[in-house]
Amino acid sequence: AGADPAPAPAGGGDTTAGGSTGAPTGGSTADPTGGGGDGAERPLRLIAVTSCPTGIAHTYMAAESLQQAAEAAGHEITVETQGSAGFSPLDPAVVAAADAVILAHDVEVREKHRFVGKPVVDVGVKAAINRPAELVEEARRKAERGEVTAEAPAGAGAPMDAGSESGDHIGVRLRTWLMSGVSYMVPFVAAGGLLIALAFAIGGYEITDAPSVIDQFTWTSTESWAALMFQVGGAAFDFLIPVLAGYIAYGMADRPGLVPGFVGGAIAVTIEAGFLGGLIGGLVAGAVVMAIQRVRVPDVLRGIMPVVVIPLLSTAVVGILMYVVIGQPIAAAQEGMTDWLSGLSGANAILLGVLLGLMMCFDLGGPVNKVAYAFAIGGIAASSPSQASLEIMATVMAAGMVPPLGMALATVVRKRLFTASERENGKAAWVLGASFITEGAIPFAAADPLRVIPASMAGGAVTGALTMSFGSTLRAPHGGMFVVPLIGSPFLYLVAIVAGTLVTAGLTVVLKGLRSASGAAPAAAAAAEPAKTPATAGV
Repeated sequence: AGADPAPAPAGGGDTTAGGSTGAPTGGSTADPTGGGGDGAERPLRLIAVTSCPTGIAHTYMAAESLQQAAEAAGHEITVETQGSAGFSPLDPAVVAAADAVILAHDVEVREKHRFVGKPVVDVGVKAAINRPAELVEEARRKAERGEVTAEAPAGAGAPMDAGSESGDHIGVRLRTWLMSGVSYMVPFVAAGGLLIALAFAIGGYEITDAPSVIDQFTWTSTESWAALMFQVGGAAFDFLIPVLAGYIAYGMADRPGLVPGFVGGAIAVTIEAGFLGGLIGGLVAGAVVMAIQRVRVPDVLRGIMPVVVIPLLSTAVVGILMYVVIGQPIAAAQEGMTDWLSGLSGANAILLGVLLGLMMCFDLGGPVNKVAYAFAIGGIAASSPSQASLEIMATVMAAGMVPPLGMALATVVRKRLFTASERENGKAAWVLGASFITEGAIPFAAADPLRVIPASMAGGAVTGALTMSFGSTLRAPHGGMFVVPLIGSPFLYLVAIVAGTLVTAGLTVVLKGLRSASGAAPAAAAAAEPAKTPATAGV
């Protein structure tokens, strides 16, 4: 697992940036225009925070992009990565001495009050990957003009709205709310799904009928260990829908949304409304809490609102709605969708594979990719997943491996079409692709999206179609090549991945070759160099 790099104390070596941070200057923000020199030329001391919904690849890739861009501009930078492994806060002395702050995030920046009084550049995490040099320059200009944040962000703001522009429409806000739930759900998926998959590998599919390990467990019995892993994995899977709903509501309404969100998700499980019920339950819970928070109450009641009134009213409303009003229609829709998937065969199944492959490769780990992944997880999270659900999971994982593997292969077969930095990224992309980390292709897409993304989508579509046509199945929600022994029809599964990888690599080489032949300026690629940083994602 990739841990967040911890910045060194001021005055020491900086392990996350390209220079030492130096000691604090005594003021919260140094005057870049005063005291001996042109502010535009003076090296700045920058700090940055990167954070993405899943806290895996984008968080660390954004950090490296900013580090390289700052170094190229002659500035010092310390980056705090708020990833899935937690975060090590920046040293207060480093924050005090900083001239400007770059916040690249799609979720709430924790302890954001630390940066009050500093010039702040606040953007989404992908901006730091795609155009880090522009962000560094914007930070320099803000520091030069002395633009600072006047006060801490309001405590009532929803976490997932922290990085949003004021003009964001409801579609963007809805996406970030859903991604909040998915990001907290993924660790439960990985732990529970892999344990269940290992249980099937050791004890066979009949392990589902094994007695509870509470009643009987033999330390020397393989069947007992398989049953234990299956039941522990099942316990982790039982949290999927409540966690999804709870953290969707949390993304909308902060901590007051957790109680009604979890309750709504638990009810969705009880009435067999499934993954769809969890989504709706979380949104309903968040909306109810937000509505209650808008009601003006006497000052004497404000103290008990967050601990008594809001949990009581919101939970009651969500429970009534889920049990009596919307729960049963959602459960019927979930059952209908399950039946439809189970009935897919032939051309329809192949078309679904093409669609899933395109979605997995469209934004390389972004929201569209996560929608397809969440759709697959919803199928295998059922107590007895259908054959179609297992095939969909296999298709989604196979297609998600293609973009980084295709880019890695392309850097090997046509080295001259790639810069030295891209060729280094290609080495990392082999491992990332094999591990089912689609984000390994982002450095290539950031530098040349019009060629890399279409090539990736074509390869993903081929792999998706082949995987569905071969009928390969998968009970593990993650793992890439490392769970091949747990895959149904593993040889054909690998054939599908190889075919998609060849298509992606071939199209990339052809498209880049056409650009090279038409005399496209290599300077453009050189200018984009800071965006092509080695991926340091952790699983």
